[in-house]
Amino acid sequence: MRKRQVVVRREEPARSSTTISSVRYGECQRNHAASVGGYVVDGCREFMASGDEGTSAALTCAACGCHRNFHRKEIETEVVSECSSPHNSSNRT
Repeated sequence: MRKRQVVVRREEPARSSTTISSVRYGECQRNHAASVGGYVVDGCREFMASGDEGTSAALTCAACGCHRNFHRKEIETEVVSECSSPHNSSNRT
């Protein structure tokens, strides 16, 4: 019979923090020769949308014609938090 150990974590009160993320799509990784058993990429270095945001053309690369999912996704995340100094608990009289 196995014993199970349960660990309960108590989280600190929520601090004021903001996460800023930006997404960029890099070089195309589509293998154009997959159907014949080879490996050939087109050399497209960065995704450029063919149309305006919100349209289906925004998901197609203007340079190589591939869907945005074939391009390497780069996510840059920055967490900004506000920390206050601990309060002094001693009583001053």
